[in-house]
Amino acid sequence: MDYWTENEQKISLIQGEITTQVVDAIVNAANSQLAGGGGVDGAIHRRGGPTIMQETRERYPNGCPTGSAVISSAGHLSAKYVFHAVGPIWQGGQAGEPELLRAAYRRCLDLARSNECRTIAFPSLSTGAYGYPMSEASRIALSSCIAYFQEYDSPSEILFVLFDEMALEIFRGALQTLVNNDSD
Repeated sequence: MDYWTENEQKISLIQGEITTQVVDAIVNAANSQLAGGGGVDGAIHRRGGPTIMQETRERYPNGCPTGSAVISSAGHLSAKYVFHAVGPIWQGGQAGEPELLRAAYRRCLDLARSNECRTIAFPSLSTGAYGYPMSEASRIALSSCIAYFQEYDSPSEILFVLFDEMALEIFRGALQTLVNNDSD
């Protein structure tokens, strides 16, 4: 299953490059210092150009706490905004990681709604260098978005842009499980 839809809202799963997505907002998997890094963060800064980093330094000199997100313009990206989300570092699951990850997704969705974004593209937060197990992170990500849709009618489309086939398959399985459990 590559998508979920209810009413006028949709969650889609694709394998691809997040920086090429034509959406209102792209979510960056940022660190708490907003200092740039590798993976999604590096790709966004490379393609978006130096104005993104310059803006985050000026607007958020103290960075962003884990479990939250901040907004910047998108530089040379086709999106209007970049939401810099700070997910938790995996410490075995007993240090509040699920709640912090859920909060980071929700904060991005709040930013999308308050900035009138109809479409938003997410990577899989915290599953790269931060070591969060993909199977657990995918369930949290998808269930957080579905729950948000049950509360609000905006954004209208959420796109999960996954780096490789393995991540896409894990997200597909999580979405299928969530949909099947919801229909029971």
